[in-house]
Amino acid sequence: MQHDELMLKIENVSKIYRLGEIGGTTLRDELQRTWAKIRHKEDPTKKIGAKNYNKGEKFKALDDISFEVKKGERIGIIGHNGAGKSTLLKLISRVTGPSKGKIYLNGRVASMLEVGTGFHPELTGRENVYMNGAILGMTKKEIDAKMEDIIEFSEVRQFIDTPVKRYSSGMYVKLAFSVAAHLDSEIMIMDEVLAVGDIQFQQKCINKMKSVSEQEDRTILYVSHNMNTIRQLCDRVIVLEHGRLIFMGGVEEGINLYSLNNNALQKRVEFNQKRNSAYSLSGVFSFKFFELLNNSESIATKEKNINFVLKYFSSKEIPNMFFRIVMFFANGPAVGMTYTRKPVDIKKTSIGSLMFNLDLSCLASGLYTLKIYAYGTDSQEGSGYYDVIDENLVFIKIEKDNELDGITWNHARWGHIEFNELSVLKEEE
Repeated sequence: MQHDELMLKIENVSKIYRLGEIGGTTLRDELQRTWAKIRHKEDPTKKIGAKNYNKGEKFKALDDISFEVKKGERIGIIGHNGAGKSTLLKLISRVTGPSKGKIYLNGRVASMLEVGTGFHPELTGRENVYMNGAILGMTKKEIDAKMEDIIEFSEVRQFIDTPVKRYSSGMYVKLAFSVAAHLDSEIMIMDEVLAVGDIQFQQKCINKMKSVSEQEDRTILYVSHNMNTIRQLCDRVIVLEHGRLIFMGGVEEGINLYSLNNNALQKRVEFNQKRNSAYSLSGVFSFKFFELLNNSESIATKEKNINFVLKYFSSKEIPNMFFRIVMFFANGPAVGMTYTRKPVDIKKTSIGSLMFNLDLSCLASGLYTLKIYAYGTDSQEGSGYYDVIDENLVFIKIEKDNELDGITWNHARWGHIEFNELSVLKEEE
C-alpha cells in the first residue's frame, strides 16, 4: 500500500476513563448524591439501568483497537449501545486523546458527532459555515465558492441568517451535514446524526456521501443502528463489542455477526412478552413458543425446508383462522411472505400445537428473522389479528453448500432472494 492511499491508521488504541474524578454533573447533583450516600440510599442522579461504579474506578471504553482505512473507502461502524463507537469517532476527530496507542491521519477531518457539535448557537447559519470552513483551513474566497451549494442542499435557505440557537434539531442536522459534505476535507465522519432528519433527507445524505466518496475519493466513517443505510453506503464494516474490535470486513458478514451477538440462535423461543393491545382480537388466542424440529443444534439449516411447531393458548374455539409468516433479512427489509391457503379450526385449549413447513429454497445464505401472524374473522368481534409476534425473536441462519457453484452471493448488489435456475427456452441462431 502506498503512503498516500492510507488515510487513517489506528494502532493499539485504548481509551480509559477514571470515573468520578472530574465531575460531569452540577453542584446540586453532587449534594444529592452525597446526601443519599450518607443515608445509604440509591444515587438519585443515576440513570435507569446504569451500572454502579465507585469513584476513581477505571472504565475501558476502547480496548487495544487496530485497523487501517484507505482513501475513498466507506466504513460502517456498528455495535450495541456502549460498544465504543462514539468514543472511537471522538478520538479520530481529536475531540479527546487516546489513553494508549497512536492515531495517524492523512488529511483534514469534517465530523458530525452529535446534533449541534461544531456550531456556535449565537452565530447565524451563514456565520457558522464560515467558522467551520476556517477551522478546516479554507479561505473566505473558497468558502464563498461553496456557500450557494451548501445553502441549497441544506434546505434552510429561509433561516440561513438566523442564529442557529433558534433552529430545530432537524434544521441543525440539515445544515451541519451540508457543511461537512461540501467543505474541503479528506475524511468525513458521521455519528448516527441522520436519524434526527426526515426519511427523504436521510436518503439525500446517503446519496451525497456515496457521490463525494466516488467522485472526490473522500473517506467516510459512518456509525448507525440502521442496517439498511449501512448496506446502502458502506464497502466494509467494523463491529465493536464492549470496546473491542471483533470484526472488520464484508458488510453482510459484519451485520450477521452483530445480529447473532445480540440475538442468540435458539431451537426453542418462548413468547411470554406482553402483546400489542392494538390487535382487535388479542387475549382470545396467543402464541406460547416456537420450536424447530430439524436436526440442527441451532436455528441454522442447509436444507431446503424446515419444519417447526408453534404452541398456543386459546380461551375458546376459533373457526377459520389463518397464519402468515413474513421473513426479513436480519436488521433489514422484508424478503418475502407466505401464508396458509386453507383455514385452521382452533380448539379451546390451554396448550395447543400447530406444525408448519417453510420452504427456504429461494433464499440466499444469510441470517433472517420471522414475524408470525394469526388472523381471521370472529362472528362477535369482527375481523383482525388474534396474535402477532412482531419483534425480532425468531432467527434462522441459512447456509448453503456450493452456492451458485462457488460464486459468493453478493446481497448488497443482487438482493436477498436467490431465485431458482434461469432456464433458456430457445437459443437464437
